[in-house]
Amino acid sequence: MTDLTLVHGDITEQDVDAVVNAANSSLLGGGGVDGAIHRRGGPDILAECRRLRAGRYGGGLPTGHAVATAAGRLPARFVIHTVGPVWAEGEDRSALLASCYDESLRVAAELDARTVAFPAISTGVYGWPLEDGARIAVSTVREAVDAAPGQFDEVRFVVFDQAGHDAFAAVL
Repeated sequence: MTDLTLVHGDITEQDVDAVVNAANSSLLGGGGVDGAIHRRGGPDILAECRRLRAGRYGGGLPTGHAVATAAGRLPARFVIHTVGPVWAEGEDRSALLASCYDESLRVAAELDARTVAFPAISTGVYGWPLEDGARIAVSTVREAVDAAPGQFDEVRFVVFDQAGHDAFAAVL
């Protein structure tokens, strides 16, 4: 049985097999979670991301997809980069947000990562409403771990502030 847990803290400090990065499509770092992971993880993550951009992801990582790199100086073994959708009031992009969680867990399983830490994807500068983002995150992860019993020991949601903690706690 997989434990779904909630941590109020810094995703760059999580001692897990894989940390999920709410990346931008360039894979070259940015603000928020993406910037924090690149800063704390160091140049090895950026070097791998540049190799990905020079190869398969020359046009950038598409929204809803995921790809892994080493974790550099992070306590994790891997970083799984996924690009969340920008929230748009007039367009339902919830399937793309759910895909970020599904695809990240698929990549984690390929890496035999038993513990995975997720941020609240798209709920920062991409503007996704926090409560809805938490609902999609938790329901998608629950479905994925129920479909693959024994694949993961723990999937952790790591939120930086009290509002995020409250939103995820309400759904969990």
